[in-house]
Amino acid sequence: MRKHRLAGVVIAVLMAAFRLSPISTALADNYSDLAAQGYRWVTVDGPYACTSEQDVQRIVGHHTDEAELHMVESIRCYYLIPGTIVQVIKEDSAHNMSEMRLVSVTRSLWTYSRFLSKNPVHDTYGLIETPENSGLIQAAETLSTPVFLDSPRAQTRRHENP
Repeated sequence: MRKHRLAGVVIAVLMAAFRLSPISTALADNYSDLAAQGYRWVTVDGPYACTSEQDVQRIVGHHTDEAELHMVESIRCYYLIPGTIVQVIKEDSAHNMSEMRLVSVTRSLWTYSRFLSKNPVHDTYGLIETPENSGLIQAAETLSTPVFLDSPRAQTRRHENP
């Protein structure tokens, strides 16, 4: 009796794994597509996104609390958080650096390419950021045309008969 239950559990687990495998393969394909489009996931925690390549070299090469404070206060350096998605704009292979876009920063920043991964990294909530859910791009489904109350279109709708 106990062997039959164990066999049933094993079969159920194998069937569940078989059913989920196309989903995980599809997700892996989606992440590969994102990486091919220049999206990367941050792997480090610290002030390693800077406005210039020289600032990245300086903060990584001579990292002290004083240097970090000075660079952050002068807005030359931003903190990277593991799992954050970025979009790489340009790669400097000679210095192993990448120029990138972050969702909350209006200008491009530089970091070492080794701090970025082509494979998804879970964020602090255990989720994997995508361009849509991070705000890097708006999903086509979320785009809409606003209707203002004082526009002719809104006036017509307000006075239409049901």
